[in-house]
Amino acid sequence: MIKEEEIKAQLLKEVAGKMMLAARTAPKGRGIDTLSIAMIDGEEKEMLAEKMKELAITSGMQIFNRDAANVLQASVIVLIGTCIEPRNISYCGLCGHKNCEEKTKHQEHPCVFNTTDLGIAAGSALSVAADNRADSRIMYTIGMAAREMNLFGKDVKIIWGIPLSATSKNPFFDRK
Repeated sequence: MIKEEEIKAQLLKEVAGKMMLAARTAPKGRGIDTLSIAMIDGEEKEMLAEKMKELAITSGMQIFNRDAANVLQASVIVLIGTCIEPRNISYCGLCGHKNCEEKTKHQEHPCVFNTTDLGIAAGSALSVAADNRADSRIMYTIGMAAREMNLFGKDVKIIWGIPLSATSKNPFFDRK
C-alpha cells in the first residue's frame, strides 16, 4: 500500500514539470521566446522565503511575510520570468513609446509583447495545475524575491512565482 502522504511531493513535482512544459509551449508574440522557467523546492525554497522576509523589512510591505509563509507551505514553486526587450516592430507603440527604437532609450520599460507572453504562459501553467487539482496561485512577491536573488540572471526583469500544494483547502487563498 502506498499512502498519499508518501508520494504527494513527487506528484507535485510532476505537475510542476508539466506546468513548465505548458508555459514553454504557450504561444509567443511574433514567435520569439523570451521566457525563463524553473522549479525550486527544498533549500532553495527556504532561501526564497527568507529573501521575502527581508523584503518585508526593507520595503515595509507585510505582504511579503504573508506570502513567505505560503512559500513555506508549498511543496514546490514554479518560476516564470521574462526579459523586457522590444520586438523591433516599426509601428506598435503599445508600450507607450512611439516605436521600439524609442523604447530602447528607456531600458527599464517593459515591452508589451514580453509581458503578454508571460501572462499567457502563466495561464497555461495554471491550467495544468487546475487540471491536476493542485493548489496554486500566481504571486508577484515570489517573483520579486527571485529577481532580488538573481535566480534567472540580470536580463530577466519580470518574474512570477506559482506555489503548489495539495491540501484539503488551498492555503494560498483566504489569507490574513
